[in-house]
Amino acid sequence: MYEGDLDTGSGASRLRVGVLAYPGAFGSQIYAIPDLLTIAGHVAPGAQPPEIVVMSPRRHVVAAGGIRVAVAPLREVDVLVVPGFDTGATPEFTSVAARLAPEIAAIRQHRAQGAKVVSICVGAFLLAEAGLLAGREATTSWLYAPDLAETYPDVTVIAERTVVVAAEVITTAAFSAMYDLALTLVREHHGDRVARTTARVTLLDDTRTRQTPYVDPGLIPARWGGQLSRQVTRYLDRNLDQRYDLDALAAVVGVSPRTLLRRFARETQQTPLEYLQQTRVRRAGLLLEETDHSVARISHLVGYRDAATFAKLFRRHTGCAPGEYRTAFQRTTAQDR
Repeated sequence: MYEGDLDTGSGASRLRVGVLAYPGAFGSQIYAIPDLLTIAGHVAPGAQPPEIVVMSPRRHVVAAGGIRVAVAPLREVDVLVVPGFDTGATPEFTSVAARLAPEIAAIRQHRAQGAKVVSICVGAFLLAEAGLLAGREATTSWLYAPDLAETYPDVTVIAERTVVVAAEVITTAAFSAMYDLALTLVREHHGDRVARTTARVTLLDDTRTRQTPYVDPGLIPARWGGQLSRQVTRYLDRNLDQRYDLDALAAVVGVSPRTLLRRFARETQQTPLEYLQQTRVRRAGLLLEETDHSVARISHLVGYRDAATFAKLFRRHTGCAPGEYRTAFQRTTAQDR
């Protein structure tokens, strides 16, 4: 079933992995990493299988969806995995952290004992509450990245990344990034060849590094609402295909260019041009998904006369070329095929 000639990792020591189960955690995120590490152990001939324990400071744990999880007492491990939790329709991250004081203490203690601590999705909020992300770069679900940055201003949130490694603390993006994290751990412990083979065996993409292509801006609540920024963004949204002209934009909202830049930055933490570029890329992404327009045509529709310039911008924002994005995300129906 597996590539028997792989020799990478055969001399690696047995990895001790602890998964921190807690009330409201997603069951799939509790078990996904242990499962993938187990498969990787089969892929790497001669490797010691990982020693995996699902543990908790509590005697009984009910995960999201009412699933009861069998847990062992806390013990010393090499890697502590902190899964994400069900945020519900209206997330209240502060109250969740307050309810999980024993788990946050356990996270802090394991890091103090030298364990690598890794989080999945919104598990990053628990790491931040434990003080592990202060002064570090981190990521989480693109949907909740603004909440992480706002709640913990001492954390540098890199919202576009799927996995952020900051020394012995690792954070990941939304839900399926748990597999990106697992492959990261496999790569660290067994090497690139085993990680690649594990990805092939399990039908996982081991090449993605950004969650940007998956972002749906319509699901992200506005974090700012100043009158000037609303005027500017409304105008830019309606004129995506027009050449960017700061002087003309300032005239539309009735302020000087300097005042426009200062006030817009204060209200949105970016420049009008940065907002325009992001919006153009998002619009282009939708056109790539939903139409058969050529890349050159889409480039023109979102305001770029030079398709090569547009392609470079698109890759910088999404991590992939327009054609690659279309291949991955274009929606087709049975009638289209």
